[in-house]
Amino acid sequence: MISNGDSEDIDWSDDDEVETFSAVSSISVHIPVFPTPTCESSTSGSKISDRFLEMGYPSRIVLKAIEEHGEDDEEVILNAILTYLALENLPDVQNHVSNDPHISDPASTFIEDLSDVNGVPESQGQNKYFETMNLLEDMGFPYDEAFTAINRCGLDTPIEELVEFIDAANMAKADDLQDLHVELNDVGQLRNGKKQKLAREESVWENMSRFLYEIEPEFVDSMHFSAAARKRGYIHNLPIDERFQILPIPPSTIQEALPLTNKWWPKWDLRTKLNCILIRHGSAEDTKKIREELDKSGPDPPEHVRKNVLEQCRRYNFVWVGKNKVAPLDPDEIEVIMGYSKYHTRGGGISTTARYQCLGNSFQVDTVAYHLSVLKKLFPNGINVLSLFSGIGGAEVALHRLGIPLKFVVSVESSETCRNILQSWWEQSNQQGKLIHIYDVRDVTLGKLKELMDMSHGFDLVIGGSPCNNLAGRNRYTRDGLYGDQSSLFFDYFRILDLVKKLTMYRVYG
Repeated sequence: MISNGDSEDIDWSDDDEVETFSAVSSISVHIPVFPTPTCESSTSGSKISDRFLEMGYPSRIVLKAIEEHGEDDEEVILNAILTYLALENLPDVQNHVSNDPHISDPASTFIEDLSDVNGVPESQGQNKYFETMNLLEDMGFPYDEAFTAINRCGLDTPIEELVEFIDAANMAKADDLQDLHVELNDVGQLRNGKKQKLAREESVWENMSRFLYEIEPEFVDSMHFSAAARKRGYIHNLPIDERFQILPIPPSTIQEALPLTNKWWPKWDLRTKLNCILIRHGSAEDTKKIREELDKSGPDPPEHVRKNVLEQCRRYNFVWVGKNKVAPLDPDEIEVIMGYSKYHTRGGGISTTARYQCLGNSFQVDTVAYHLSVLKKLFPNGINVLSLFSGIGGAEVALHRLGIPLKFVVSVESSETCRNILQSWWEQSNQQGKLIHIYDVRDVTLGKLKELMDMSHGFDLVIGGSPCNNLAGRNRYTRDGLYGDQSSLFFDYFRILDLVKKLTMYRVYG
């Protein structure tokens, strides 16, 4: 293990303490399987049928479900009933469902539909229903709750709003979800109170783990790999044995990373590590005030002046560039500290402000490479990657620096600036594989994934980090957890990962 650095020099009250990040990898040969809950079986078939008939379900549907699935598992029967009813309500399939005595279960129907995604026209409503229902069920929601949410809110409702609907219903402790009078336009009104309650009951990470197959996050601080702190959590199913750092080992202190600052660094500034690299970087006015305050104080500033100066230096990661002069880090310096090559984000019409923003939202390459290093033995001949919310290509750079050939990479990133940076790096680093850009995560549908996986023969790695604007510590006004406008994209992450898992299982097991 890498030893701890001088942690006492780091201001852990800053944003990096509470910002969250999700990096999820899914190797095709290690696909997590979400367990299906079971219910206590009934001792009498007639009692089971009577119970469902009393609930108001049509007798032909109840009898069909019992005939097809037996009478031992009430949950299975209920799932079948709800599926048959849902199929009857879908366009173009009503007669097909009611007359076919050999209707398949939801899982087999999903698999059968895969072969027709890009072929014979199918009902779009049917495909979307199964995709949404499977996604909610894999998130751990009971089938009846998912069915009710889709029926009440509609198939076009975003997955995060369906989750909110179900959570709101559960919080209200409704005995019968069919009687819960919450319309779609009420969901937004429920958000604030519900989110505050969820924040008290569960952490954001617990929610993330819940959706990602109950995998616990691994928390790692980039201070062990670089000159800057960056506390992040990684939810992954990668092996943890035989991990290693990429070479050369990067500078581990400010003084090593920025040796020209040593001449002017005052003895009373004991920092050896930078705080988390963020979008904000301080202004010329901030540095001017520090210079004026120190000039007035003489060669030995009083304690209150030192304290104020150090507070500003920690907040904005100021470094010493002259007598009584501090300055923010240049983007070129940040690139190296974050593990990229110098000028990775420079040029091509990209402004300095945009460079700061891109770097502040990026992976720390050495840290990510440490996690991914176990893949070097598994994929010596190259790897196929689905990179979600790619940013400036931190995952791709990490794999490249590990010496893993990038055979086929699909990058999903909405920022044109970030896409241009990744494309430029791809060309300048002489990559021999294929790079495909997708602008909108909503375009990554079942059909699109099937097309991409047919082209690549499957993905070996799914990796990325959903935007965390609504999770950051200093984001006081829109810190809405996973339900914020930006952070709710995490649900798209899970949606896509879940589809890749199912498609991979279909390819492997037929």
